[in-house]
Amino acid sequence: MNAALEARGLGKRYGSTWAIRDLTLSIPAGRVVALVGPNGAGKTTLLQLAVGLLTPNAGEPEIFGWSPRRNPTLVLARVGFLAQDRPLYRHFTVADTLRLGRELNPRWDQPMAEGRMRRLEIPLDRQVRTLSGGQQAQVALTLALAKRPELLLLDEPVVNLDPLARRQFLSEVMEAAAADGLTVVLSSHVVADLERVADYLVILASGRLQVAGDLERLLADHRWLVGPASEAGRVRGTVIQAGTGQRQCRILTRDGSAPPGWMTAPVSLEDLVLAYLGNPSAGALPAPAAIPA
Repeated sequence: MNAALEARGLGKRYGSTWAIRDLTLSIPAGRVVALVGPNGAGKTTLLQLAVGLLTPNAGEPEIFGWSPRRNPTLVLARVGFLAQDRPLYRHFTVADTLRLGRELNPRWDQPMAEGRMRRLEIPLDRQVRTLSGGQQAQVALTLALAKRPELLLLDEPVVNLDPLARRQFLSEVMEAAAADGLTVVLSSHVVADLERVADYLVILASGRLQVAGDLERLLADHRWLVGPASEAGRVRGTVIQAGTGQRQCRILTRDGSAPPGWMTAPVSLEDLVLAYLGNPSAGALPAPAAIPA
């Protein structure tokens, strides 16, 4: 399958601090990707490198095989990017905002943009500053979608939105992904939101790739094992997280097996994410294939 976003040995340094270091990653096209990590993990840096807003100190990201630095016109026409602060001109009307999008993007779909605003009941003559946070997020999403991208990068797009606005925003993203075959990379701290929409998981920790893979497969490969603490040493597989009391222990393993009599339970996305973030030395991915020269 073709890669929508690919990197090999990617690095970005601010002074002596590496925000992204030695990152090799291949995200397949057509997936909805949950990009997860603590603050400072490098999520925003990765997305900004992908659209050419930052210059890497090592390696090179590629979008559908094109470098955002060497081929900005080819890349930017295929990518919709929504930053965390949802930058909009506050004194523009919604109509002015859509007109700006039309002037800047050769593949702009004005009927789709205006249709979304009507369906969401966002008046075209309203100034952006008078809209609610959820409405502003929808206008910003419309700017990203109406350029008809093949890859949609969303950096914490639902931060500071109430639960209802958050759900509506993500529903709109999923509808667009299903209708147009978009690849979506969604960075968010709200794991419950990601669990409803994502089918591929990427976890960053301290600027390095920790986990990447098909979400259903990752969840199937991990399980909770619960049994006597005295038998913890008989558990097989890679231990990601372990909690041991005086009599019982609870262990999250990858490809693990337990002694007879132990209980097993499936893991949730939240279990998986928190376990890996709590154990930065753990990893659950094979090295992706190198980008052809």
